[in-house]
Order: sequence, then structure tokens, then C-alpha cells
Amino acid sequence: MVWSVWLRSVWVFCVVCLAASAHAKLLTGVVTFVSDGDTLWVRLSTGGEPVKVRFQGIDAPEICQDWGPQSTQALKAKAMRQPVVLNTRAVDQYGRLLARVRMDGEDLGAWMVARGHAWSYHYRRDPGPYAMEERSARTSRLGLWAAASTVEPREFRKQHGSCKLPKE
Repeated sequence: MVWSVWLRSVWVFCVVCLAASAHAKLLTGVVTFVSDGDTLWVRLSTGGEPVKVRFQGIDAPEICQDWGPQSTQALKAKAMRQPVVLNTRAVDQYGRLLARVRMDGEDLGAWMVARGHAWSYHYRRDPGPYAMEERSARTSRLGLWAAASTVEPREFRKQHGSCKLPKE
């Protein structure tokens, strides 16, 4: 048991080192699990345990937030058990790979935002990489934009904290 924990730690450390290098890296693998609308797990083609990947450029509703379950389900239906290409950028403070995720040449972040399942992640005056897709989804009142009001996940977390999943 201790040996497997040590091996997993070494594997995660290697992936973190790879992703933290100066240049973006392309990795391939298969989606094994979807945590929510902007986080999934990928078993890399190189083998080993699946790695947790956070989409770069989008922010999906929290799982306990309005439209969170629908966002998660949309990503599951689209990507589960499918081969993906990760264009890794960095590792976040939670140890997740930050990446643009592509499937069959399609940018899954753009797909999520265009269908109203996520926001284009914006910072200060920068509208984010998927601003055009978000504007179109808002105008068409798709997904989370069909509601009278929406709360960005960042604001939701400030007001309510992180979602706590029920214990099974």
C-alpha cells in the first residue's frame, strides 16, 4: 500500500514537472472521469494513473450551483471514454494540469461555452479566450443563460464556499 502511494506521488510529480516547463506540451490520452464542467481525468497514452485536468480558459458552474449538474452531464456525454489531446500550460495550486482540451480537432472549452455550459474565463478587462462563444450563447439564451439571472462560479464560491459532496 505504501509503495503504491509512493509510486503515485512520483508519477504526479513527473507530470507536474512536465507541465511546469517553460513551453506548452502536447499530451494525449483517454478521458476516464468527469468531475464537473471544467475538470476531467485523463489516462495519458504514456500509461500510469489518470491525471486531473482543469480546462484553461473556461469556468463552469459549481456542481451544487444552478446549471452545475447540467454542465457536468454535458461534458460527460461529450468526452467520457474519448481520446483527447491536451495542450498543457501549467499546473494550478491544486496540482491539476491546466490545458486546452481537444477532441477530434474540436476545442472542448469552446464547445462548452458556445452551448451555455460555462463562462469564458475573464480577468479584469480581458474577456477571455471564448468571449465570442459566450456572447453568442448569451444572445441565444442557451444553457445557463436561459435563467433570469446567473451567478459566475467565482462569485458563487465567495458567497457560499466550495461545494461539499454528500458522503456515500
